[in-house]
Amino acid sequence: MKSFLVINGPNINMLGIREPQIYGQQSYSALLDSLEEYASDHSVKVEERQSNHEGDLVDYIQQAYFDHVDGIVINPGAYTHTSIAILDALKATGIPTVEVHVSDVKKREEFRQISYVGLYAEKTIIGHGIQGYIEALDYLMGKVGQ
Repeated sequence: MKSFLVINGPNINMLGIREPQIYGQQSYSALLDSLEEYASDHSVKVEERQSNHEGDLVDYIQQAYFDHVDGIVINPGAYTHTSIAILDALKATGIPTVEVHVSDVKKREEFRQISYVGLYAEKTIIGHGIQGYIEALDYLMGKVGQ
């Protein structure tokens, strides 16, 4: 069975609450429900981790290597623009990775135009709301096969 890890960084657990005009009305629990449904429909394992702490995100990425995860979907939140540690962890594992952003970061503040994670990720999906996570899983499924 193929196994995928979805990692969410700071404030992603506040979807539907935090600036809904930017991040949309769908809640974090709706995201989790859609990931669970995807796993069931595709007979794959999809685990989700969220933390507001950079070191936790690095730990999740490193553990994915030891757990033999087939692919990572990551929305590092604000750490997208600041974390070399997350970039280095992804590079160390060599696991295929897709970066996801709920909002269209290209239309936002200048500092959001830098993505350290994007230097490693094979694909970046922006501005598709929580549907972007499903698109990322579809991409990884196509890459690693069923």
